[in-house]
Amino acid sequence: MAARRFDLRSSVARKLVNGLTGLLAMLFIVAHLAGNLTLLGGRDAFNTYAESLHRLGALVYVAEVGLLLMFAAHAVTAIQVFLHKRAARQTRYVVARTKGPPSHQTLSSRTMIVTGLVLLAFLIWHVIQFRFGTYYTTVLHGAEVRDLYRLVWEVFQSRVWVALYVAVMALLGFHLRHGFWSAFQSIGLLSANVRPFAYGAGIVFAVVMAVGFLVLPIYMALFAPAPTAAVAMVS
Repeated sequence: MAARRFDLRSSVARKLVNGLTGLLAMLFIVAHLAGNLTLLGGRDAFNTYAESLHRLGALVYVAEVGLLLMFAAHAVTAIQVFLHKRAARQTRYVVARTKGPPSHQTLSSRTMIVTGLVLLAFLIWHVIQFRFGTYYTTVLHGAEVRDLYRLVWEVFQSRVWVALYVAVMALLGFHLRHGFWSAFQSIGLLSANVRPFAYGAGIVFAVVMAVGFLVLPIYMALFAPAPTAAVAMVS
């Protein structure tokens, strides 16, 4: 059994990798939200946060590669586990119903593969949109830096983008509701005694993350002060 656990071809190993990468992804989501909430502090606050990351230099690229590998491993193992379960299922139900204890099967648990793939596609576009979007510059503490705040502000002046981001963030909360406790279960940390707490904590975590991210596009669209003129540079 010990040897099988480290065999990535086994369902046990795939669930373990999926659970570990899921936990890491949730830590990243928390950190990402914390950084993005500086938008509420205004242009200088958010650009200071963005510039602090830029000053990490090569470490930024290392972190980006690490995140890419983490999300890729999470997605691949999720698909593998899904296909394995589908192949092993002998019968299909004509009508799917939400189950209560002990399975705790819900609509969010049954649609994890779909919501996960949608979120992955959104993540790729999100990186392209802001990582490689228009390069504005501004002066911050006497130095010229990228004005990422202006790019964010401009994006969310579009009602289409606001609606899309709100919808996707709601979907993120739906995905996290099941993903939170499922990750702990996959790595063997969900004992019978802590299951009720984990289910409740998962709902709280999902709501907090979804609301936190939902606030930002709405705030930028309706309440954020417009940035002054900036210089656009070709990257």
